Amino acid sequence: MEKLKNIVAQNIIYLRNRDHMTQYELGEKLNYSDKAISRWERAEAIPDAYVLFQMSKIFCVSIDYLFQEHTPKEMEQAAAPQKTKKLHSNHKTITQITITGIWTISLLTFIILYLIGYTQWLVFVYTLPVSIIVLLVLNSIWGNKRNNLFIISALNWSVLLTLYLTFLYYRQNWWILFLVGIPAQVIICLCFKIRINQAIR
Repeated sequence: MEKLKNIVAQNIIYLRNRDHMTQYELGEKLNYSDKAISRWERAEAIPDAYVLFQMSKIFCVSIDYLFQEHTPKEMEQAAAPQKTKKLHSNHKTITQITITGIWTISLLTFIILYLIGYTQWLVFVYTLPVSIIVLLVLNSIWGNKRNNLFIISALNWSVLLTLYLTFLYYRQNWWILFLVGIPAQVIICLCFKIRINQAIR
């Protein structure tokens, strides 16, 4: 029993330090005091089953992991999911910053044109496909490529909307342009179907 307490204690210490978490922070997540965490890490007690389950979710490991001794290599593998999670979070934040930056530039352009006597709301219309193109590029680099189907579909319709509103600005109601989007959408879906079939093979 003492050996098991020591194993669990060492695993909790490792995982908590891996995630740069204090005893107080871990205790808050588990609704326990930092004194309880300290007792577990000194191998004076073992957390109950529910707490161990909560820990496994917090640290992204299995419950079995907490009861087993581990080599340095196994510990490194346990760190991998957390690193991947943080990396994904960083990529998501970078994408959000980039898209926000594009719209900020668009707004700044609109304001400058407005101040010199031109009210060009089309600036925001043109920003839409540009934003989607940037999103497509970033998603292709580090995102889930399956989402590209939806992004390219949005690009298809946003380009047509941009053309329609541009012509409408010059008093040309060319709504018929949207009919082009239908076969274009079919082609996009078929292209992704081919890619999915190739991946399965």
